This record gives sequence, structure tokens and C-alpha cells, in this order.
Amino acid sequence: MAAPAKRPPNIVIILADDLGYGDVGCNNPESKIETPNIDRLAKEGLRFVDAHTPCGVCSPTRYGLLTGRYPWRTELKTQVLWPWDRPLIEKERLTLPQMLQRHGYKTAAIGKWHLGWDWATSDGSKVNSTVRIGDPQRSVRMEFAKKVLLDRPIGEGPVTRGFDSYFGVDLPNFPPYTFIENDRLTAPATEQKPEAMFGWPGLMKPGWRLEGVLPELTRRAVGYVEERAKSARPYFLYFALSSPHTPIAPDDEFIGKSRAGRYGDFVQQTDWSVGQVVEAIRRTGQANNTLVIFTSDNGPENLTYPVLQEFAHASQGPLRGAKRMLWEGGHRVPFIAWGPGRVRAGMVEKEVICLTDLMATVAAMVNHKLPDDAAEDSYDISAALFGWKRRGPIREATVHHSMNNEYGIRQGDWVLLESAKGAHGGAEPAWWRERNGVAPHTEAGELFHLKEDLKETKNLYAQYPERVKALHTLLERYKNEGRSVPKRK
Repeated sequence: MAAPAKRPPNIVIILADDLGYGDVGCNNPESKIETPNIDRLAKEGLRFVDAHTPCGVCSPTRYGLLTGRYPWRTELKTQVLWPWDRPLIEKERLTLPQMLQRHGYKTAAIGKWHLGWDWATSDGSKVNSTVRIGDPQRSVRMEFAKKVLLDRPIGEGPVTRGFDSYFGVDLPNFPPYTFIENDRLTAPATEQKPEAMFGWPGLMKPGWRLEGVLPELTRRAVGYVEERAKSARPYFLYFALSSPHTPIAPDDEFIGKSRAGRYGDFVQQTDWSVGQVVEAIRRTGQANNTLVIFTSDNGPENLTYPVLQEFAHASQGPLRGAKRMLWEGGHRVPFIAWGPGRVRAGMVEKEVICLTDLMATVAAMVNHKLPDDAAEDSYDISAALFGWKRRGPIREATVHHSMNNEYGIRQGDWVLLESAKGAHGGAEPAWWRERNGVAPHTEAGELFHLKEDLKETKNLYAQYPERVKALHTLLERYKNEGRSVPKRK
């Protein structure tokens, strides 16, 4: 008689929002913020030190994580999604949770969505008939909000993209200011948000507190882990934190606990949230059959430059740049894999990876054959994750993207940033450039050798024209062919 097939592992992805590479202690010994829960994950698991998001801002990165495809291949070339924008994930596109559903997984998304919805309106109109997706046009969107019917089901959200259930907020700083469960508001939004409260103008649930968002999301995630422990069926939990993204809104018990101001306090609350979920996994006896991935959707917000000035805390760690930017600090993020008995403990992995790689990696774990029209930019990083032998780098190259539709490409230790604008999606302060001896950017692009110049202060663009040409050619091939992963056999 054949032995029963081994149950596949539960998979939990915890995605922080705007958490910098240097915000966590395991990446930054000089951090002024205490992150004991994340540090423990790193000590008991595998810490990747060269992990990247597919874009320097959040909506695109979330698309890439859930589809395995570079987000700049979509209609969203600049910015992020704004209030009332339509869904970014195409109806026909295979997603990570849909793939897992086909293998018997129960799937749930808890937290920030920020990938668009189909909102019902009084006249049937859609905001993107007037405004391009990703174009803020604040006044137009605020006027459109008057037609949105918040008492109707919200179409084309997480439960239509592979998740059996959803609880969370679109963004803490977007209306409506109330929680959403599956495809409906959990409580009516009937009052105007106070002007003094951070965020877009719009309707909110009476008594809504920004400080209450992260605790409730955490409570729901812990509850889901506890509930699923009672079932033999494997599950996938996508826990998308709302922190430490603005509004910086730490709960009272965390205020004053860090040495990096309110921002640091909020990061410490983020660490608490991670700890609550992982502790629930341990407490319910699921540790040996659960893979946890902890990471962030992009680099830290620009507000971390004042934090660096005032508190000597570098959210970017040793890197240059922040959220929105093409420099390393905009897209190199914390990435920790934890799975006792499954993932190597206490190790540091230098393999270059991208969050798009999660889809192909999970597909390999559940023995799912990906078609060629799915996960076109997703490499299976199982060898790096589980310590298997490998020949050379897993990825041929990795494409970086800024909020302003600027491109970069990394191959080996070389990175080419193709931008004539000089700011790469966001401006760094003059005092930072002076402190680090960096001249204002004036050339057509930038070329850096990261092994020798991790901070990207020595532009080698003019010295290595052949290297520039080769990297540019490869980038153009990736753009034109619609994929960066070789066609699957």
C-alpha cells in the first residue's frame, strides 16, 4: 500500500508597507528601532540581503507579487492606484492564490489591498472613463466620490482574484474610512472625515480611528491562523500590513518606545504585529508545517530623511534612495523566510531575488506547471530558499522600475539606471548628497558596480560604454518579448 502523500505546507506572506531595508535590526546593527520579532525570524530562518521589489511603489509591487509579472507591463506605467480606480490585475490572469486554490488550499487576504475595485455608482459611470488609471487628479476623483454607492457590493476585489475571503482597507488614507469584508463595507461610512485626520477627504465610519487599523488587522490575521489550525486543509494567508506607511499612527502603548520618533514607534508596532501572527502559528502547533515569508513592498518613505537627520536612524541602511526611486534604497527590502525543519536556520543568502519570484517558487512547491502566459517574470528560487545546489545565479537579470516610469536593470554586480531626469522618481535632499560626496546627476544614465560601491556614489556610465550597451540591449529584449523568464518546456 502506497504511503499517503505529504500534506503541503501552509504559506503565510507578511508584506510590510514602506518598511526600509535598515529599519530592522537584523539588517542594521545601528538601528534605533527595536524589532525583536523580525530579528528572531531571521535568527531561526533565512535572511536574504539582496531581495528586490519589482517597483519603487506599492500598487505595482502588489501586482507583481500576486502575479509573478513585472507591473510595468500593465497599463499602470507611473504612480499608484488612486481612489476609485479600476482593478489592476486582469480578470484572465492567473494569480498566486488562484493557483493554490487548484491545489486544495484555503486562501485569505487580510490588510491593505490597493489593487483596485469596481465601485457601484448612481449613474453607472466609472472614474477611469474620465481619468487615466494612476493619474491622481484629486478634484475630479473627489467629485466622482459623490456618485459612489457605498451600500452596494464592491466588484472585482480580492475575492474575484483568488482569495476565498478578505478583510481590510483599500488604504488607511483613502476613503471610505471603514473596513471592508469580502465585497462589502463592515459598517456604513456616513460622516465626513475630519480635515485634521490624515488622508483624502471622504466618508468614514463614525468613530473611525487611524490608530485602530493595524491592531484590528492583526487581530483578524491571528484569528485566521487559529481557525485554520483546526482543519487539515492547507492555507495561504496574504497578510498585507498597513504600516509603517503614512499615516504614522502608532497605538498609545507604542508611543515613545523607540529611539527614532513616531516613525520608529510605528515600526516597533509593525514588529509587534509580525510577532503576534508568528506566535499564533507556534501556539497552535503549525510551525513545522508552515512557511512564512516576511518582506516589504518598497523602500522607506522620504520622511525617513528627517528621521535620519534628527535621530541618526537610517531606514535605508547602507543604501542610497528611498521609496519611488531607482537607487537601491527604493527597492532593496528586508526578506526573511522562516519554516522550522524546512528553511535553513540562521543563514544569510546573497542570491539576487525579486518578489515576482514567489509565484514560480510556490508553484514548484505544490508541483504546479505554470503556463507560458502566466508568471512571465518569476524565477523559481527554491534552490536559494532551501539550500539546494545551484550553478550560477538563478536570475539572468532583474529589472527595476520607479514611480516615474524610469527603468534600471541589474546583472551580477552591475546596475544600469536609465534616466535623464536625475531624480529617479523622487528627490533626495541636498544635505544627503553633500554628506556622501554625490554630485547632482547630469548624465543620460547611471552605471554602478554594487560590490565596490553599494551606496551608488560613483557613476561609471561614461567609463564603460560597452557594459551600458549590453545592459540596455537586455532590458529592451525583456520589454519587447513580454517576458524575462525563458519559455517553459
